[in-house]
Amino acid sequence: MQPPDSAASPLDRSPLGRATGYPDRYAPDALFTVPRAPQREALGIGAALPFGGCDQWTAYELTWLGPGGQPRIALATMEVPVDSPSIVESKSMKLYLGSFAKTRWPGVDEVAATIRSDLSRAAGAPVAVTLTGPARFAELAMSELAGESLDRIDVDCDCYDVDPSSLDAREAEVAETLVTQLFRSVCPVTGQPDIASMQLAYRGPRIDRAGLLRYLVSYRDHPGFHEHCVERIFVDVAQRCRPTALSVYARFTRRGGIEINPFRSSSKAPAPPNVRTPRQ
Repeated sequence: MQPPDSAASPLDRSPLGRATGYPDRYAPDALFTVPRAPQREALGIGAALPFGGCDQWTAYELTWLGPGGQPRIALATMEVPVDSPSIVESKSMKLYLGSFAKTRWPGVDEVAATIRSDLSRAAGAPVAVTLTGPARFAELAMSELAGESLDRIDVDCDCYDVDPSSLDAREAEVAETLVTQLFRSVCPVTGQPDIASMQLAYRGPRIDRAGLLRYLVSYRDHPGFHEHCVERIFVDVAQRCRPTALSVYARFTRRGGIEINPFRSSSKAPAPPNVRTPRQ
């Protein structure tokens, strides 16, 4: 499977889908970025974004060495603002974080500050970074996304690349939150499956639930980055269903010890708490 516009794609230089070494000493040059603008332009999104939000990342395998060479571990949570010029490609993030493994650091604060600085430079905007040590692992919450499940609806599905034609909203205005655990897309370079729980909260004409489920299932063979899939869902629902308020939130299962959870909202509301689902 080829990435979109592969002849001129910046992904030609990406480590994604290629055999690479795995540096275990600090390697900030491992980070590879992808501009957001071209994929947004394909959706008709210009400089004035129709949504706020962020991309929440959680890395479960971060480890480094203390001053005496003893290993240290932490969970890293990172929040990339929606208006950053670039995203960080996921395999390069794995390579970058893995490069801390045999590097000695004075303390956890220095590790967090370094990751914050490197990711902010790569994304082109301030990235928030929090490291949670093992003493607090048991405090971390886990829950399913809130909302009414679409997954019990019995619908025929025969389209597995994005088809917004089933989206419709006709009835009186409502405010509701709908969820599905059936979402799947594929990596635009490797074709590997990306599995997610998806939450859509809106206010406006009642969206036909069967049509919405068919639409979300139609991403099943679609090659797209997590962030772009969520933005495309936002744009398609906004254009076809005309809600007065809309938020789309996806929590993707981890690959390479890292999960990515994009959130987009017309209300410019703060992102939900970064609480993993049981599948994550």
